[in-house]
Amino acid sequence: MSAAGRELGLSPAVVSKRLRRLEDRLGTRLLQRTTRQIALTEAGQGFYERVVAILAGVEEAEAFVSRRSAHARGTLKVSAPTSFGRMHIAPHLAPFMKANADLSVNMLLSDDLVDIVGEGFDVAIRIAELADSSLVARKLAPVRRVLCATPDYLAEHGRPETLADLADHNCLTHQASDIWRFEGPDGDASFRPQGNLQTNSSEVIREAVLAGLGVALRSTWDVGDELAAGRLVQLLPDHESATNVGIYAIYPSRQFLPVKVRLFIDHFADLFGSVPYWERGAQAGHGRDNRAAPDDAPQRPGNPKGPPSGYRGNGANGHGDGAPAGE
Repeated sequence: MSAAGRELGLSPAVVSKRLRRLEDRLGTRLLQRTTRQIALTEAGQGFYERVVAILAGVEEAEAFVSRRSAHARGTLKVSAPTSFGRMHIAPHLAPFMKANADLSVNMLLSDDLVDIVGEGFDVAIRIAELADSSLVARKLAPVRRVLCATPDYLAEHGRPETLADLADHNCLTHQASDIWRFEGPDGDASFRPQGNLQTNSSEVIREAVLAGLGVALRSTWDVGDELAAGRLVQLLPDHESATNVGIYAIYPSRQFLPVKVRLFIDHFADLFGSVPYWERGAQAGHGRDNRAAPDDAPQRPGNPKGPPSGYRGNGANGHGDGAPAGE
């Protein structure tokens, strides 16, 4: 109530009074109120979704009539995973905003799975395996996850030649129950990693593997530069994490897509493409290792597909690297 009041320039008491008037007029309760929280009722959720769709249609109709269908205005509210948003959304916002000078962007970076409709987001970036839902998704880029370690670590501990060899290495994980799943030359395979570091932070694991602490399973969007520069070396290139995870733009299902959302999605879809820039860098540095034996096999790029109801993965999967349990 307080946040709504601040946005509308009204006191919480006035907002509450207007909401009660609306409920009286509709003859139903829209919000369930307790002493600790306020939540939408089923009727409130349905009413909100339909009102949002109506407003989007009005915005699109006005743009069409005024012949400004390619002009974005207002505020675009965006959700994105913390690491991915910092590394691959924020650096590319400037050209988008310069091209759309009448548009403001409100971006929330979080590894929590946000309620797009309930929290009023126009679009959310998610790294996930997506299932059917009432939301709409557009794939922006594939995700490829690889095993990697530093040359110094490999020089000291040797280089694993099979998945079974990983049992002799310090594997950096999110939790003890993690299972690394791969697509290999002999089909699907899995390995339960063990190591001396567990954390709920994708960035902690990233820093740990770069510091030479052990072996990690990382997305190329996260470590592409390090692979290209030789600071990390890809291991077991015939085994890459399952390729059914992608980077998606997700937005509420509606008949007319607001111009501001369409332009934002188009901007990043064109920027990333089917072979994203971080992937080109990772492939250029594939196998570079001045200390370990140069026995890498050719790479096999992944190619996933895909709003959620039963989605797995991140970005908000709670773990910014798109891992099933958390990177």
